Amino acid sequence: MIEDRLVLAVRVGPRKVVSVPAKFFNEAGPLPELPGTFTVLGDSRMSDAQILRWLFTPDETLPVQGSPMDALLAGFKTEVRRRAMEAAY
Repeated sequence: MIEDRLVLAVRVGPRKVVSVPAKFFNEAGPLPELPGTFTVLGDSRMSDAQILRWLFTPDETLPVQGSPMDALLAGFKTEVRRRAMEAAY
């Protein structure tokens, strides 16, 4: 899943354990909205760590309370990707 960029991972802690955010999954597996969102953000030359930071940073201007990841979970994929494109420029 990580190699196919269905999800992103980051190394955390002193032992540098590979971790994938739990919010990237639902009962069926990885969220289908993620790969395209990763592509949009990656095209702006963001590293995986920067993409994760962007996805989980609270944004008061979103149509839902929380971060872009919370907006994706609430069904606002188009709005999140529009903002991702804006972040690229």
